[in-house]
Amino acid sequence: MLLVVDVGNTNITFGVFDGKELKKSFRITTKIARTSDEFGISIMELLRINGIAIQDISGISMASVVPNVMHSLTGAMVKYIRQKPLIVGPGVRTGIRISGENPRGVGADRIVDAVAAFEKYGGPVLVLDFGTATTYDLVREDGSFSEGVTAPGLRISLMALSQEAAKLPEVEIRKPKSILAQETISSMQAGLVYGQIGQTEYIIRQVRKETGYDNLKVVATGGLGRMISEETDTIDIYDSALTLDGLRIIYEKNTDSTGKKK
Repeated sequence: MLLVVDVGNTNITFGVFDGKELKKSFRITTKIARTSDEFGISIMELLRINGIAIQDISGISMASVVPNVMHSLTGAMVKYIRQKPLIVGPGVRTGIRISGENPRGVGADRIVDAVAAFEKYGGPVLVLDFGTATTYDLVREDGSFSEGVTAPGLRISLMALSQEAAKLPEVEIRKPKSILAQETISSMQAGLVYGQIGQTEYIIRQVRKETGYDNLKVVATGGLGRMISEETDTIDIYDSALTLDGLRIIYEKNTDSTGKKK
């Protein structure tokens, strides 16, 4: 089995694949500082609870946008899972061509999503990831990835409202019954959710206009992506496992059938 690990700013998400099938997934928070032993114990316990034996893990694929957790997390993988992880970064085969002004500066999470979307749905494809930031990444017909848009995510926007405006509380991120809010909480929810929907629709229209791609597929992922995708017909597919699939695909491109590096 393959263990895949997506280290995001908010959560670390784990997935376990048996071949191409995602058997289990679980997550822990990123922002708690942990030693390699603490990581190892947490991961082993979560695998046990989910019915996955340590000895059945034959490989690990990992991507991270949080460098300061990688030493402890990688150490935990080696010490407790007894596998050295494949870490997405320069020199790793992806199956797409990353260009632009600074290819090495592209986040590993965006690369993984782009790889999965292109492999699963073909190009041209626009990949939307509704995470800590909301990102819009274009993979062209030939598999080249050089353009993208980065915007504040819903949680960042909510944090800015509640922290910078003294009388505005933290609220649950959900769509209110109407955009015509009559009190503070639903007015904040309306601004957050409908504002995100409006931003999403405008950016997608503008990408279509500037590229001329009438056949552009739009694929969304990320924790809050389902809510947004359900409210607009500009998103074609919501794929909750896109990032985990991307980590599996990249691992397969870099290892042979025995798990050895190509």
